[in-house]
Parts: sequence; C-alpha cells; structure tokens
Amino acid sequence: MKTIHRFAPVAAVGVAALLLASCGSRPTEGSGSTESAAGGSGDAFKACMVLDTGGVDDRSFNQSSYAGFEAAKEENPNIDISYVASNSDADYVPNLTAEVGKGCGTVVAVGGLMSDAVKEVAAQNPDQKFAEIDSAPVADNVYGFEYNTVEGGFLGGYLAAGMTKTGTVGTWGGLNIPPVTIYMDGFWEGVQYYNQQKGKSVKVLGWDEKNPSGGTFSNSFTDQAAGRSITETLASQGADVVMPVAGQSGLGAGAAAEAAGGSLNLIWVDTDGCVSAEQYCKYFISSVTKNLTDAVKDYVLKAADGDAPTGAYVGNLENEGTGLAPFNQFDAQVPAELKTELDTVKQGIIDGSIEITSPSAIKAS
Repeated sequence: MKTIHRFAPVAAVGVAALLLASCGSRPTEGSGSTESAAGGSGDAFKACMVLDTGGVDDRSFNQSSYAGFEAAKEENPNIDISYVASNSDADYVPNLTAEVGKGCGTVVAVGGLMSDAVKEVAAQNPDQKFAEIDSAPVADNVYGFEYNTVEGGFLGGYLAAGMTKTGTVGTWGGLNIPPVTIYMDGFWEGVQYYNQQKGKSVKVLGWDEKNPSGGTFSNSFTDQAAGRSITETLASQGADVVMPVAGQSGLGAGAAAEAAGGSLNLIWVDTDGCVSAEQYCKYFISSVTKNLTDAVKDYVLKAADGDAPTGAYVGNLENEGTGLAPFNQFDAQVPAELKTELDTVKQGIIDGSIEITSPSAIKAS
C-alpha cells in the first residue's frame, strides 16, 4: 500500500508571485537540452529537475513545478536548485542520468511521459532519490506526485455549463494520456451533472468520457497554431466556452478568443491563467488549478532536511491540490447563485455525495 501525503498549501498570492518570477530570463547552456542553476554554499543540498518539452517558462506544469524549487530555495538558501529542459522524449534518459552524475540529493522529473525513463534510471541508481510529477511511484526510490484533477475539472465543467450562452462548450487536449484526459473527464462530468441538476442539455464538444478514442487533441504541448485551429473549429460548431488542456499549445486558444472579439471565453488549466498567461486574462472565466508549486516546495524542503517523503502525494479538492482559481475579471459576471452552487458541488465531491466516474480518477489507497 502506498503512503499518501497531503501537504498544506501556502497562500495563493505567494504562488502567483513565484510564477511571475519564474517568467524571468535564466542563464542557459548546453545544446541537446537547456540547463540552469542557482547555487548556494559548497555543501548545499542539490535539488535537480528534469523538465519535459516546452521549457521552464511554458506557462504550465514545467513552470509551476520549478517555481516550487525556487520557493524552497527562498525558504532555505542552503539548497542549490537547477533544471535541464528536454527537447524531446529522446532526452529523458540522458538528462536523468546526467543529473544523477551531478550528485543531486533528489532528481525531480516533470511529467508522466517520463515514467518509463524514470523507472529505467531509478533501477540503475537504487541509492538515488527521485520524484516524478503526474505519476504514481514507479520504484521504491521514486516519490510520486499525483493530482486528482478530475475533481477540479468537474467544477470547471459545471462553471462552463452555467456560463455558456449558446448551450455548447468544448474541451481539447495536447495528448491522449491520463494526466490530460483526467481534466477532460472532469469537465465532461461537470457538464452532465449541471444538465441533470438543471434540466438542461448543454453539449460538450471535443471529448466524451464514454468514447475516449474520439477526443480532440493537438498531439503537441507546444503547437500554438494547432491550438488556435482546434479552438476556432470548436467555436465554429457553437462552443462559446472552451477548456484547453495542452500546455503552450493552449495559448493558441487565447489567440482564438482574442480574434473572436468577446464571443469566446476560456477556462485555463494547471495554473491561474491570469497569472501565467496574463495577456489573455480578459478571456479566462477561471482556471482549473494543479497546485504543483506548494507540493514540490514541501518535498524539497523535507528532502533537504534528510526526511524525504516516500510513497505518493495525491492532490485533490480537499487538500487544495486542485480547484478553481479566482474568477478575476469575470467575478462580476459569474452569478452569485452559480458561485454558491459551485461551493455546494465542491463539498459534495469532497464528502463523496457526488460520485466521480472517470476511469482516470486516482483512487484512494
């Protein structure tokens, strides 16, 4: 049985500040990948991160994960932090292996796509501590960060259904993989629940939990042109609220909303879009968050103190590992009744009176 940890979150304002800070330029070196480091004393604890494609300023999970490193260093200056960015999946094993060779106290891999690579390198280095974002532990020396974002996605779907004027909403993903489809499942279920409770028939384009092979995907987390094209297609089919789950590709949805001149709005994911993609804030009704920053920060601080957690962290609505960001510029437009309903739905998910059926949902163990 795996150990489940539920870290206490820090203030959202602090997370936002870290995300903004992480958008600044960093020194880089290397050719096949990108590296950066922030040093401390000679005997400092080394926390090393291997990023997925998209870079450290991807406005999504790479950025918010590394912000956790920066937050840990701010609290404990005796932690050296560094990252290496992958340009493709071919970089995963070499990058992980290189980080082990640097004498890192822990190596954190960002993204479930690295699971096979982490498993391989962890097996070759049983004394090295690893952690992986968006993955269950794949070895005894690997700590897992899992996020039950189906719960936050459910709230996002309910919100979209409550805000649509056309009766049609949409969602699409970067790749058809569980860390992506878990959001989309939640969105789809939230719309179905809204319809059930309200006697409505809001349609969802781009995804159907009961037909997972028929979803809409850009097949990339970096192709903004594809993201814009997909979003414009959904809008042409009547969707006036769209939730992209695609990292930087999702920025194309922002461009589509801007071009639509106010007839199309969005729900962002992973981070508060008004912080990480502020240029499109006026189109974000809200965001379904994945609180990577706090969990990564707490893990690194504990590892630096010689007490690295084992097992897995599961973020959910109850421990604020996922949820809805503020409505920001839409606050006055979201009806008070809908806000109250969202609070009620959130509590129902937490206490189990509202059942989540997604096959991607993370089960308690």
